[in-house]
Amino acid sequence: MTQRLRMRIAGMTCTDCEHHVTVALEGAGATDVRASFRRGEALLTAPAGIETEALTAAVAAAGYRPGATEPVEDPAPPRAARTGPRGRGAFDLAIIGSGGAAFSAAIHARDAGAHVVMIERGTIGGTCVNIGCVPSKTLLRAGDIHHSAGHHPFAGLATQAGPVQMGRLTAQKDQLVGELRQHKYEDLIDDYGWELIRGEAAFVDARTLQVGERRIQAKAFVLATGARPAVPDIPGLAEAGYLTSTTALALDHVPESVAVIGSGYIALELGQLLRRLGARVTLLQRSPSLLKSYDPEIGEAMTGVLADEGIERITGVRYLRVDGGRDGRRVHLDVAGTARTVESAEILVATGRQPNTEALHLDRVGVRIDARAAIPVDGELRTHIPHILAAGDVTAGPQFVYVAAYEGGLAADNALGAHRQADLRVVPAVTFTSPAIATVGLTEAAARAAGYDVKASVLPLSAVPRALVNRDTRGVFKLVADAGSDQVLGAHIVAENAGDAIYAATLAVKFHLTVADLTETMVPYLTMAEGLKLAAQTFGRDVNKLSCCAG
Repeated sequence: MTQRLRMRIAGMTCTDCEHHVTVALEGAGATDVRASFRRGEALLTAPAGIETEALTAAVAAAGYRPGATEPVEDPAPPRAARTGPRGRGAFDLAIIGSGGAAFSAAIHARDAGAHVVMIERGTIGGTCVNIGCVPSKTLLRAGDIHHSAGHHPFAGLATQAGPVQMGRLTAQKDQLVGELRQHKYEDLIDDYGWELIRGEAAFVDARTLQVGERRIQAKAFVLATGARPAVPDIPGLAEAGYLTSTTALALDHVPESVAVIGSGYIALELGQLLRRLGARVTLLQRSPSLLKSYDPEIGEAMTGVLADEGIERITGVRYLRVDGGRDGRRVHLDVAGTARTVESAEILVATGRQPNTEALHLDRVGVRIDARAAIPVDGELRTHIPHILAAGDVTAGPQFVYVAAYEGGLAADNALGAHRQADLRVVPAVTFTSPAIATVGLTEAAARAAGYDVKASVLPLSAVPRALVNRDTRGVFKLVADAGSDQVLGAHIVAENAGDAIYAATLAVKFHLTVADLTETMVPYLTMAEGLKLAAQTFGRDVNKLSCCAG
């Protein structure tokens, strides 16, 4: 008789560590060992009645730190060999897509020993590494440096910004993208040992996909096909031509002028980037205020930033038509009943993203989509067909790569028999403008709507020492808390490095910390994160009357 065991193991950091642990456990009498440094554990089969002390001693002798050992049901087959031919029978899991959600799903499934196939119709890696997070943030950093060279607040420093060689910037960006795609995506396919099939996947029936000439059968599916830039239906827009977030990151020159249709995070990031590289930029938005879903203090702070940098905003617009072409474009608007025309060399469309679902033929298997073509899922990320799950931007959830990765892993676990619930109650969001915008938890209005007795503090950045030494006090910290329990409900920041500071606030919201918890915890002086503590102290006193670092 044998038993299946799970041993928690600390200290493994790579696949070589997995090999060393496997050899040690096999030497102590275990068989079918599957060590995972990512999970910090080893699954193994051992003779019934074996002394677990012998197993833990073997792991310790190999240089690792064994923890608890417990029985576990492990019906999944061992991980397939990483070399040699792969089977062409039914798979345990078929994953459509190859971005953050898809790779997380594949890694989770392979760690569980599942037979996995991934189908990709385009470039491996999805949006984030290829046309989203990585390329945009490296170019945004370039824009920051260029802007700082010509606009800084320090006396005695003579710096200047020369002409931008956009082609060289784009080539350097492409090199970085290629390296990360190789190391963080393509290399992992062989490391983990799943099959990759190139082509467009479409459902034939609830258990079968058609990919080119091949039919793929699987016990379960994870749909992780992501999203693409959404394009509004404005007469003449297609004929005149336009940029999207994808093509704007591939420019080989800086346009003389750009009209940006939209005012969300993509519009703000790329609009500021193009302005800082030398373009004249006009933001066009339907709503009367900027960042209308945020607390008003956030929108007000960013409105000032855009004005400081010479970015024009036209609010309350209704789009009538677009005309023009290679020699320039004209956007014809109705602004509060008055006709207005904006002329620009280029138009950038930044009005959100459209889920990629049309090629899947979901109607053949009864998987529904909503009005945006997104796939609705339940708490376990299952569609209306329980063995077909969806994760990432193709669903109606928050469109962040870290959310996609979280959902992909959870979807794979559930596809293989688990019943874990997705928890998206505390999701931080960052817009990488300069200064950056970061938010987590409830806004003041949302907290009141949820029935809380709300108290809020608003701290201008001029009260944060880090901002003073930086000589840039554009921004704000805002905390939202429950007046009765003192629990922190939300945090909202406009500041340099706001994306770094928001992690502490995320922990505060997730683990129900109080305002007192923030005020009574030491924070390093002259960091932007100190703004969180100062904002918490603002509930009870005037922080302008505190000495440096005063608690």
